[in-house]
Amino acid sequence: MKFTKIFASLTIAGLVFVSCKKEEDKNLANIKPLETTSKEHKAIAAENVQTASFEIEGMTCVMGCAKTIEKELSNLDGVEKATVDFDKKIATVTFDKTIQNQESLTRIVQGTGDGKTYKVSNFKS
Repeated sequence: MKFTKIFASLTIAGLVFVSCKKEEDKNLANIKPLETTSKEHKAIAAENVQTASFEIEGMTCVMGCAKTIEKELSNLDGVEKATVDFDKKIATVTFDKTIQNQESLTRIVQGTGDGKTYKVSNFKS
């Protein structure tokens, strides 16, 4: 009886291990390599450069929230540099004021996620 239980346990464990391995292989086959291309930013005329900082409420993590917002802002036309400090909950963006403005930056931040998660406040230029 004890031998049967051990044999059954090993058989089930083996099946679980093999079935998980196959599923893992399927998932690995669908993973695409990270794109390492960075967006080239056009030089901004000195008279058009503006730096703004604003608070972002609703961030819960560094990688999923802060870095995603930072990437979205950095990829905008006319944005020279964007940084998001998760601990201070502050974003700083250097941009071309003829291309971007407070409303467009706010719209991008609040649109990242579901449109309700992140709130922009205390916008200072």
